[in-house]
Amino acid sequence: MRALPGVALLVAVLSCRPAAPGGYTLLFFRRSPVAAVADRFWAPDPDRSRLVVLDGRLRLVRTVTDPALALPVAAARLGDRVLVSEATGEGVVLDTAGQLVREWESPHRVAVYAAGAGGRRIVAARSPYRVPQFAPESDTAALLVVLDTLGRPVERLGTVRVPPGAFLTQLVNAGAVAVDDSGAVYFAPLARDEIRKYAAGGDVVWTTQRGLYPVETDPEFLPARGREIGVRQALAGVALALGPRGRLYALGAADSGGTRLRVDVLEAATGRILETRRLDSTETAVALDRRGRLIAFDADRLLAGTAPDERAPFEPAFALPDLRGDTVRLADYRGRVTLVNFWASWCDPCREEFPHMAGLYQELGERGFDIAAISDDVDRRAMLGFVREFRPPFPILVGGGRMKARYHYRGLPYSVLLDRHGRVVERIFGFGGAAEFRRLRETIAKEISAP
Repeated sequence: MRALPGVALLVAVLSCRPAAPGGYTLLFFRRSPVAAVADRFWAPDPDRSRLVVLDGRLRLVRTVTDPALALPVAAARLGDRVLVSEATGEGVVLDTAGQLVREWESPHRVAVYAAGAGGRRIVAARSPYRVPQFAPESDTAALLVVLDTLGRPVERLGTVRVPPGAFLTQLVNAGAVAVDDSGAVYFAPLARDEIRKYAAGGDVVWTTQRGLYPVETDPEFLPARGREIGVRQALAGVALALGPRGRLYALGAADSGGTRLRVDVLEAATGRILETRRLDSTETAVALDRRGRLIAFDADRLLAGTAPDERAPFEPAFALPDLRGDTVRLADYRGRVTLVNFWASWCDPCREEFPHMAGLYQELGERGFDIAAISDDVDRRAMLGFVREFRPPFPILVGGGRMKARYHYRGLPYSVLLDRHGRVVERIFGFGGAAEFRRLRETIAKEISAP
C-alpha cells in the first residue's frame, strides 16, 4: 500500500500557542503533521504504528501505542487532546496519557483531519495519504466537511471539482488542511498548485499559487500495463501549518514526483508569499527557532540514540476452531515464524493475496515458517466456497465475524508477522502486490535464521 504525502496543522499566534519550553516549534515531522499539546509535540510514526512525543528541544520523551493506532498519518491539537488521522480515514482522539477517548468513521471515502477554534471545530478533507482510484463523486459533493467534537458532520464547505477523468475526482480534491482559532480554513490540493483560505462561513478569502510548474494540467490515467493503470500527476500541496506572527507554512513538492520538497512562508491574512526555502533529502523535520526562523533536521537522527522498541507480544492471543472444529491456539505456533492473516471471502484484495501467501508457505514452510489465516466471514458457506476455490496449503481458522472488534484492524487483508517467540515483527495493512511479498520473504528468511 503506497502512502502519499500528507497534511499538517500547527497553530501558534492565531491559536495563541507559544513555543514549547526549550525553544523549538515543530511544524512537520517527515511528511506528517504534528500536534502541539501540553508542551509536547506529538508526531505520527506509521511504520511502527505509534506516535512519537518530543519536547521543546526536539528530544524523544515517549512513544504512544494503542490498538486504535494502526497507521497514524496525521496529528492535530484538539483542545487538550490529540486528534490522530488514520491512513484508512478514521479519526482517533487520545488524551495526553495516551488513552483512547473516542474514534469515528471517515465522512469521506478516506479523510484527514485538522482542528481549530479551541478544539471546537474539526474539518475533514479527502486524505492525500491514501487516495482511492475509480471512485467518482457527484459534482455537488462537499470539498470539506465540518465535524463536531464527537466526529459527527454538521456543515459543509466548498464543492468538489470534477476533472475530465471523473474517476480521478478523489485525487483532484485530496489535500492538506489547517484551521485557525477564528474557524478559518486553509486548503492546499495535493495535485494542484494552489492554496485557498476560507472564512468560517465558507467564503473564499484568498487564493495563492506558488509557481511550482510552468504549465499545470489535471491528473490523467496512463495506458494500462497488464492489470496496472498508472496516473500522470504533478504533486503540489503536502502539508500546512500555522505559526507565530500570523504566518502560514506550506510544505510542497519542488518537483512533480514530490521527491524534493520546499517550504513557503505565507502571510495568513493575505496569502502573500514572504519566503521560500528548498529542503535537501535529509531535512525531514521542519521547525522554528525562538526567533521564528525556519530550521530543518534529519527526523531519523532526532530519534537516533534512543533504545530500540522491544517487540510487543501479539495480543490478544487467539483460540479459534479450524475447519474440522479443532481448537487452534496462538501458543501452538510458538517456535515458528508466523504470519497471522485476517481475510474474508468478500474481500477482493484478499483473493489477490492468497496465491502469494501460498507461495511463501510452500517455499518456507519446511524451514520454520507458518501461516494462521483467520477468516472473518459471517457466512460460513461463503468462507468454504473461497477455500474450495483457492485450496490453501496452510490452516484456515474461523473468526466468525468477531475479529475486527477484537483486533481493531481498519480493513482487509490485515497481517501481522510474528517472530519465533510470538512477538510482533511488523504489521501489514492491505495488499501491496508482488513487490511487497518479495520484501516480506526477505524479512521472514531473516527471522527464520535469527536465534
